[in-house]
Amino acid sequence: MRFDLGPALLFCPADRPDRFAKAAERADAVILDLEDAVAPHEKAAAREALVASRLDPASTIVRVNAVHSGCFADDLAALARTDYRRVMLAKTESAEQVSLLDGWDVIALCETAAGIAEVASIAAESSVVAVMWGAEDLVASLGGTSSRQEDGNYRAIASYARSSMLLAAGAARKAAIDSVYLNIPDLNGLALEARDARASGFAATACIHPTQVGVIRDAYRPTQDEVAFATALLAAAEGERGVFRFEGRMVDEPVLRHARSILRRAERG
Repeated sequence: MRFDLGPALLFCPADRPDRFAKAAERADAVILDLEDAVAPHEKAAAREALVASRLDPASTIVRVNAVHSGCFADDLAALARTDYRRVMLAKTESAEQVSLLDGWDVIALCETAAGIAEVASIAAESSVVAVMWGAEDLVASLGGTSSRQEDGNYRAIASYARSSMLLAAGAARKAAIDSVYLNIPDLNGLALEARDARASGFAATACIHPTQVGVIRDAYRPTQDEVAFATALLAAAEGERGVFRFEGRMVDEPVLRHARSILRRAERG
């Protein structure tokens, strides 16, 4: 099973079964979260809610706690009682940790300094179908206090981690998932970041609130002008040999691949 979800992946606390169906209806995929969204004393109840749930496995991801959290084994035991096959491993830090999830399709969430340092080997693991990064946990692992500057843009270290993860995913031919946007009311900021993610090559963006789903979908959906230009460009390329000129632009194979990518995204809606 390869990664065919997106672009909007919505986190939902696993201890809130009353929200499961609604989250699944609103997003392209729901991430049932056993990790940060669940208080320690609610973990056991969250696992039972996960086991009792009946969401579509094709559009459901389960985030389990980190390998060394003390909760990982119990999470896997609960997961084994379900039909869910896609697992997001929180704070992934090595390929060896990924191997503990043999039999599942793994979304490796690299959100610590150690995880980003090993992201290339993690992404190369055969069971990994996608790689995601997390800004706030990453900065916390470095002893920092915020991933963003006062103007809302990422600090240099967060931008480096985001780029490193995207390159590692691309090199391994795996999907890349962008981090959540925590400022829920700032939909304009989210739109700008999601459009950048799409243009940079991300397959999806994770989110934490239903109001963010539509913004992400719109950002990933090519505009009519983009589709029209890509269609005309590919039509003009028929019969051309090598580099040619189209509407004042030099066109070579990378530009044609960009156009094909736009049309593929448009077909997915």
